[in-house]
Amino acid sequence: MKTLHLTNSWHAASGGIATFYQALMEAANRRGHEMRMVVPGREDRVEAVGAHACIYYVASPPAPVNREYRIILPTEYVCRGSRLRKIVEEERPDLVEICDKYTLNYFAGMLRVGMMGDIHCRPVVAGLSCERMDDNVRAYFGWNPLARTLAKFYMKWLYFCLFDHHLANSQYTAEELRPASMGHPTRRGVWIRPMGVDSEDFSPAHRSSLARCHLRQRTRAVAGAKLLLYVGRLAPEKNLRLLLEVLERLEEQRSMEWCLVLIGDGAERRRFLNEANRRTPRRVAWLGHVQDRAELARIYANCDVLVHPNPREPFGIAPLEAMASGLPVIAPNVGGVTTYANSTNAWLVPPEADEFAKAIRDACRVSAERDLRVTRALATASQFRWENVADSFLDLYQDLAQAAQTTSYRFPADFFSSAPDRGGSAAARFTTGLARRLLSTR
Repeated sequence: MKTLHLTNSWHAASGGIATFYQALMEAANRRGHEMRMVVPGREDRVEAVGAHACIYYVASPPAPVNREYRIILPTEYVCRGSRLRKIVEEERPDLVEICDKYTLNYFAGMLRVGMMGDIHCRPVVAGLSCERMDDNVRAYFGWNPLARTLAKFYMKWLYFCLFDHHLANSQYTAEELRPASMGHPTRRGVWIRPMGVDSEDFSPAHRSSLARCHLRQRTRAVAGAKLLLYVGRLAPEKNLRLLLEVLERLEEQRSMEWCLVLIGDGAERRRFLNEANRRTPRRVAWLGHVQDRAELARIYANCDVLVHPNPREPFGIAPLEAMASGLPVIAPNVGGVTTYANSTNAWLVPPEADEFAKAIRDACRVSAERDLRVTRALATASQFRWENVADSFLDLYQDLAQAAQTTSYRFPADFFSSAPDRGGSAAARFTTGLARRLLSTR
């Protein structure tokens, strides 16, 4: 079997989506599964990744909202002989997965209804949701009645209906698809497949007094200071303001010294660091994006707590890596983090400064309850090993491709499926009619 995967969420310092696809390629090589990636790059090139996987880089411009990323535009597939069309025709995959809601979803729709005459195959087309559109709109453009209406319309008529099936990284992410699924003429399943963690790289075994001393010197933290860790992109949707509010609350009590260690980069870096220097001088240490996994594992294991401020996190790989490292996790009690985190293995509280500060002080206090939660967190992380997670994705791809070839093949159990509108709504009739007119002039 061969699968082709397209995403715009890919660059040198990108986060969980790139980590997922790297783990998926490792599993594909282990299982002999032919896997192809298509991602944006500075120039067109092909990179072999083992015996059974490769990455096609497509020359692409910087993304308009976040210029750290590049974005594959529709110009790469709307015309005959364009780059993406050539790749699909040459590879002839059994399934195409698209992890993007803004420019590549239309390619899915064109594939699904056969609008590209120079592509002589009809793969199953699946959409992978690793984030929610409504959260992105809220973070970058504000959230008002018009924005809500447009986001819902877009998800229903310009995203959901363009795919044969959908995958989501958490129930929180999948729930945005539920209202978008209503009233479409054919059944589309939605499957939840979580992300994972490398439990071999991340481990409490990396904790040592020498490594702790080195990290304290690197961050210029005073002796005896508690090291609070944040790992993730420095982006508007990550609710970074809560980090500084929490640090201010902790500083007010003066019961101990604190240092916030930042791992990651992004569009908000300059603004956030300037604000941190003004509000909490000498209490924030930015270490940039850490590419070396061994170095990152040592940092995790030698901090005191992980602080994850985003209440709208689609899944959250960083808290899972912290759990695997034996590091207490402080996170909101909502969002995708609750896929694996709960009151028995983490400190989940409302995303408010006072609540977070209280939870941090509790997690830093030596107690039997703290040790029990950390032990349970280690067990939880072992259940989300990348090997298991990647295999579950590859198995689902195979099931979906086989089900498309025969009506007798049973789908695996899905989270929910779309409810067909047998009568056909006005919007559905308009969309179907438009597609037919486009097909007649292709």
